[in-house]
Amino acid sequence: MQGASPLWNSPAKACQANLTFLQTLNLSVNSFSGQLPSLNQLQELFLLDLRSNSFQGIIPDSLTNCSKLKIIDLSTNMLEGPIPKKFGSLYNLQIVMDLSQNNLTGVIPPSISNATQLLGPTLQDNQLGGSIPGELGGLSHMLVLAFGGNRLSGPIPPSIFNLTSLAVLDGYSNMLEMVLPLDIGDTLPNLESLTFGSSMLHGHIPASLGNATMLQLIDLSNNSFVGEIPSFGKLLNLSVLNLEYNKLESGDSQSWESLYGLTNSSQLSMLFLENNQLQGAIPDSVGKLSTQLTHLELSGNNLSGTVPLSLGNLSSIIDLDLSENSLTGTIEGWLESLGNLQSLDIHENNFAGSIPPSFGNLSGLTILSLAKNQFEGPIPPILGKLSQLSRLDLSYNNLQGDIPPKISELKQLIALSLSSSRLSGKIPDNLGQCQGLITIQMNHNNLTGVIPTSLGNLLSLDMLSLSHNDLSGAIPTVLSDLQSLSK
Repeated sequence: MQGASPLWNSPAKACQANLTFLQTLNLSVNSFSGQLPSLNQLQELFLLDLRSNSFQGIIPDSLTNCSKLKIIDLSTNMLEGPIPKKFGSLYNLQIVMDLSQNNLTGVIPPSISNATQLLGPTLQDNQLGGSIPGELGGLSHMLVLAFGGNRLSGPIPPSIFNLTSLAVLDGYSNMLEMVLPLDIGDTLPNLESLTFGSSMLHGHIPASLGNATMLQLIDLSNNSFVGEIPSFGKLLNLSVLNLEYNKLESGDSQSWESLYGLTNSSQLSMLFLENNQLQGAIPDSVGKLSTQLTHLELSGNNLSGTVPLSLGNLSSIIDLDLSENSLTGTIEGWLESLGNLQSLDIHENNFAGSIPPSFGNLSGLTILSLAKNQFEGPIPPILGKLSQLSRLDLSYNNLQGDIPPKISELKQLIALSLSSSRLSGKIPDNLGQCQGLITIQMNHNNLTGVIPTSLGNLLSLDMLSLSHNDLSGAIPTVLSDLQSLSK
């Protein structure tokens, strides 16, 4: 539909009276705007789908005159104001009531529970406040309860956790300030998705979650959970486990029982455990995780020891983050097997040895951060073959020798950080060929010679840091033409 004009102007508005027999009205995914029409004369209507438009204003009370409505989808618009209390008179609502991704305010009307056959009230990503009405626990057929991304406060009513049919419980980004019931995995046996990220939850993660064998997605990130991660060995269908930014612990090998259990989850594709209080060595069982694992993030913990060679078995990994730990040893023996890597971040550890030439096999790398370790020796020219690389950070190591001219072959590079090492020689004259560069940091090295005039070709350059070197000669006047250069 071209343009963004009001839907119900003349003659369309005049047609309403002649469409009283209409049962289905689907105008989704268009560019309609203006206020919602009353539709009060369409009393045979059982499906109303206006999602993904630009409707504004309030939801009119008169909409509830369409008493035969079974499905109503007003999601992804710009509607505001409260959910009409009269929605409780839509007794025939069955499959969907989707009001998500609007600007609705006020509270969730308890009267929604009058639609006793409703399978899914979907209210996420609005500005709803107040508490979750306990009356929703009377919707015994409910499969989906989604209220994430609002301003709801207070605990979830106990009646919700007795809805044995519930498959999706989505409450992320609210102010719930509660402890999850210890028996949640037993009372919600059909749960497939549990998302409570950033919801002010605390206490322990209930061990009973491991009994909800249908679970595919668990997101309890950005809360204040403490204690050990329970074993999820029965969750054979688990695909995503996100427990990042909590206070979870793992002080010894037995405390890593959760990781052993996850080796049974053959569908696991994403595991996020960063920014917790996990300690000790990474168990060798990490190499027995799903061959479909694409994201493994363990950064910001207190992990120590060497990385087990078995990590190289995870050949599908595209994002590996082990940064901000106390890991030691070299990175050879497991790195070369991860041929699908796109992002490797191991900064701020105690890795040592040389930067291995096996990086040349990781042709898909876009982000490489080895900063704040104890790597030594030269920068291998083979890094110049990583044609997709956009960020390269080798700073704060013990690297020596020249900056290889082949770095200039990284045409996608936007950030180059080589500061605080012991690099010597000249800045490569051809570095100006990396025309997408925004940041260059080479400060605190032993670089000599002049600043190449080719840097004047870097029209997007915002930061150029060359301090604390042995550079000489004049500052190229072409740098004054770089209008983006601010530092």
